[in-house]
Amino acid sequence: MSVAFRRESDEEHKEPKFEIPLPAGPNLVTARGLALTEAKVVELEAAIAAEAEDEPREVLRRELRYWNTRRTTAEIAPPPEEGVVGIGSRVRIRLAGKERVIDVVGNDEADPHADRLAFSAPLANALLGTEEGERIDFNGRAEAIEILEVSAIPN
Repeated sequence: MSVAFRRESDEEHKEPKFEIPLPAGPNLVTARGLALTEAKVVELEAAIAAEAEDEPREVLRRELRYWNTRRTTAEIAPPPEEGVVGIGSRVRIRLAGKERVIDVVGNDEADPHADRLAFSAPLANALLGTEEGERIDFNGRAEAIEILEVSAIPN
């Protein structure tokens, strides 16, 4: 039989599974973000222990490696100065005539549908370091955002 028709195993023809990519830059988190990461690690460890099949268990292990890395590299962001937007701030803004409240958080804690934006997101990044009463340029428009109120995200 020709070597061309021989197949050692099905494993040879599977696509390689790469690690879950990590966001660029420092892993700055809020205290809540660190707690959520730790809870995710515990949840995944329990799921791995309960999983009987190899393939789903490998998928869970891959995800666990991501969350373990995020946990070990996490740095709790220093609290922002009062009235200044930083990681851990709740900001009330006026953009395009509409008011909006945004929480500025770490990458893994972000949930845009709940207005929890990662500090690396364009809107949150534009807000970092601004103060109440300030107007800032955004998206190519001069003074597009008015900072109405800045406070700490409540626990």
